Amino acid sequence: MAQGHTIPLLYLARLLWQRNVPVTLFTTPANSPSVRATLRDTTISIVELPFPANIHGIPPGVENTDKLPYMLSFPDFANATKLMQPQFEKALEDLNPVVGCIISDAFLGWTQESAAKLGIPRIGFYGMSSFATTMYVILGQERPHALTTSLDEPFSIPNFPKLSLTRNDFDPPFNDLEPKGPWVEFMIEQNIAMAKSYGMIVNNFYELEPAYTDFWNRGIGPKAWCIGPLCAAKQRVLLAEEFEKPQWRLWLDEKLEKGEQVLYVAFGTQAEVSDEQLLEVAKGLEQSKANFLWVTKSSKGVEILEGFEDRVKNRGIIVREWVDQMEILRHKSIKGFLSHCGWNSVTESICAGVPILAMPFMAEQHLNARLVVEELGIGLRIMPINGSMRGFVKSDEVEKRVRELMEGNKGDEIRKKIKKVAEAACGAIRQGGSSWKSIDLLIHDVSNYQVIN
Repeated sequence: MAQGHTIPLLYLARLLWQRNVPVTLFTTPANSPSVRATLRDTTISIVELPFPANIHGIPPGVENTDKLPYMLSFPDFANATKLMQPQFEKALEDLNPVVGCIISDAFLGWTQESAAKLGIPRIGFYGMSSFATTMYVILGQERPHALTTSLDEPFSIPNFPKLSLTRNDFDPPFNDLEPKGPWVEFMIEQNIAMAKSYGMIVNNFYELEPAYTDFWNRGIGPKAWCIGPLCAAKQRVLLAEEFEKPQWRLWLDEKLEKGEQVLYVAFGTQAEVSDEQLLEVAKGLEQSKANFLWVTKSSKGVEILEGFEDRVKNRGIIVREWVDQMEILRHKSIKGFLSHCGWNSVTESICAGVPILAMPFMAEQHLNARLVVEELGIGLRIMPINGSMRGFVKSDEVEKRVRELMEGNKGDEIRKKIKKVAEAACGAIRQGGSSWKSIDLLIHDVSNYQVIN
C-alpha cells in the first residue's frame, strides 16, 4: 500500500477488466476513495478490509506508506498487513464468481498461503524492472560483491560479463557484506513467498530488457509475464473547455506558444530529500537558465524555495499540489525529466518519449538509473560530488547536466533514441504486440491452472 505500487496495479486491473476478466480489488478504507475514483468508469468490484489498529510505530489512520512519519517504520507497517489475512480469506470465499487467481503486491507475501489454501494460483507484482529485480536476486544468491573492500569498488555480475556494478548501486542494508535487520528479514520472507508463487507480473515490455527477462525465466523464476508499460492503460483525462485548467497546464501552454522547451522536475512521493540537497538542485536549475516545472511535496523545503521562486518566476514554476504526471510528460513543451528514477516514472517517461536526467535516492532507483543511462541510452546521470554512485549532488553538476540535456547535441541524440523506444512501447501494448500477447497468455495460463501435489 504505497502510491508507487498501487497505481500500476490499478492500471493492471483495468487491463484485465478490458479483456472481460471479472476483477475484484481489495483495499482499505483510507485508500478506497482514490481507488474508487481511478476505477469509477469500470465495473470492477471493490472490497474494503479494515487495516489493523494499535500497531506499534504506526499512527492511527495511516494505511499507506506515503503517510508514514519515517520509512524506518515500513517493516512494522508491512508486517501489520498479515493481521488482515483471516478477513481476506473470508472475503475470498464469499466472492461470486468464485475466485480463480490472486494477484497481489509482492510485499503481501502472506497472500501466497491464502492462495494455497484455496488451491488457486498467486501471482506477485514487484513493480520493478526485470534488470533491477534480477540484480537484487543475483546479489543475494551469488554474492559477487563478497570480496569488495568498499561500497564503490566495482564488481562483475555473474552471467553478464560486460556488466559492472558497485555495492552503492544497491540500497542499504542489502549492500552490506552481511545484511541483517528487520528490513532484510521481511524481504527474505517475501522472496520465499514469491518463489512458491505461480508467477510474477513485470511492468515493462519484453523488447526493453530481453536479456534480463530471459535470464529470470530460465534461471530464477517463477515465470515472469511482461505486460507493460501498465501506464498505457491510464484513462486519458480530457480537459474540456468547461473545466478549469490547472495553473501548471496554463503555464506549460504559454511556454509552448512561445516555442520554449521545459524541463519537468519531480522526485516522487517516497524519497526523503534533505533541505541541503533541495537547495543545491534549486541553485543548479537557477544557474542553468532552463525553463522548468518542479513538482515537490507541499511541506518540504517551503522556506528554502520561497526566495528562489521569486528569482526564477519568469521561467520556472513550483507546484505543491497533486498533479497528473502523465499529462505533464505528454505536454509538447516538455523536453526532459529530472527524475528520481522510480520505475513508474521511468515507464511514464518512456511512453511519453521524454529523456531522463537520473538523480536516484532510494530503493532500486540507482539500478534504474544504470539501466536508463548505460543500458538503454535514454538519459543522462547526475553524479554525486564524491564520485560515488550515491551521495550529495552539487549545484554545478545539476546545471551542467540540465544544459547538456536541454541545449546540447547529446540531448538531441537521446531524444531521438527515446522516441524509438516510445514507439516500441506503444507497439508492445497494441493488439498483436508482445505485451498484448503476454496478457492473453497470462489469462490462458491461469484459466488452465491445475494444482500440482
